[in-house]
Amino acid sequence: MTHIVRHRSGAVKAIALSIAALGSGASHGAAFQLLEGNASGLGNAYSGTAAVAEDASTVFFNPAGMTLLPGRHVAFSLDLVRPSAEFSNQGSTAAGGQSVVGGNGGDAGDWAGIPAGYMTWQLTDRVFAGVGIGAPFGLKTHYDDDWAGRFHAIKSEIKTVNINPSLAFKVNDVFSIGFGVNFQRIDADLTNAVNTAALAGAGTSALGRIKGDDTAWGWNVGAMFQLSPNTRLGVAYRSKVDYKLKGTARFTGSAAATLNTLRGGDVTADVELPDTATFSIVQKISERWTMLGDVSWTGWSTLQELAVNRVDGVNVTTEELKWRDTWRVAFGGTYAYTDTLAFKFGLAWDQTPVRDTTRLPRVPDEDRVWLSLGVQWKPNATSAVDVGYAHLFVKDASIRANGGTAKGFLIGEYENSVDILGVQYSSRF
Repeated sequence: MTHIVRHRSGAVKAIALSIAALGSGASHGAAFQLLEGNASGLGNAYSGTAAVAEDASTVFFNPAGMTLLPGRHVAFSLDLVRPSAEFSNQGSTAAGGQSVVGGNGGDAGDWAGIPAGYMTWQLTDRVFAGVGIGAPFGLKTHYDDDWAGRFHAIKSEIKTVNINPSLAFKVNDVFSIGFGVNFQRIDADLTNAVNTAALAGAGTSALGRIKGDDTAWGWNVGAMFQLSPNTRLGVAYRSKVDYKLKGTARFTGSAAATLNTLRGGDVTADVELPDTATFSIVQKISERWTMLGDVSWTGWSTLQELAVNRVDGVNVTTEELKWRDTWRVAFGGTYAYTDTLAFKFGLAWDQTPVRDTTRLPRVPDEDRVWLSLGVQWKPNATSAVDVGYAHLFVKDASIRANGGTAKGFLIGEYENSVDILGVQYSSRF
């Protein structure tokens, strides 16, 4: 038993280090929510997530699903994501109404890897335990240093790591419940050019950088209803996570000394990441076909502004967000071609929390439609390999970000898209 515990502890630590190293910097759900908690659900566009429970990743999506996994199970996944965000200038102006100098910033998106890992084990006939490590939120946009919107944003990066121990109880053959706690860490790194002529009375521009991090606790709960041998419902809820990030604001370049005196130093920022609720259904309609459906809600209205203040109360920067709560609807299916080979598909609509009137270049988000395909191969009776691919068609996003005399008026349109390729290995023993 001691050997098993040490082995599991080492695996958990290795997964956490992998997530921190690879980052979680590509946003593919609405705003900067990451749905890629596994790769087995990617081929179904993450439909039926709270009811499917086909592997140990149910720890994240609905801990009650662990009661459908007898014995011990593991799952390890890696999703490679390539978001694209290309800005087109349509009359942006600098201070005084003059045409802004600078290009379109290039493609602000880039490849990112999102690993995740899960373990579950059956403790008794009715009690199950598990632990999961993943990245529920993440963002990275990075523009050319001399682009037209450089005073608004150059680099924006948010990384999270979430450790999620869980328990589940099988009440009877119809009803199961599950509960988990979440220890979560967030790291944020934001940069932009600073118009020192407007703020410090000297020079032309400098680079401002704000870095911060924090850890916080949350919780999640789920229930599973096996209505018949062919029909299963799942409901799941993940709580808000409240952060008080602490870090530094630093300026380099022209008039850096003056800027560091005015706005540099130790800073704090309050961030409340949203809660989510999901209702899912899995319906087996024949020996070969299984259909999945999903409706989820995310409470993004917790983010109305991002204010970064120095510890003495001086405001470093405030960005107005005014985000709204959002819905996501997903539908998918799995066709078991043989006992060892299955094909998956999925379609989803994902609403953005970003309003047209307060869209910022750090998160140039819009509504998106998912189109997904996947394949599952079972080399033996106890293991499975999943490969999935999704393309996200993102609506063109207009932007009219008025940053006043310091930042100028950024006017234009974004052409966005996302490609995701995922692979997963799962096993029971």
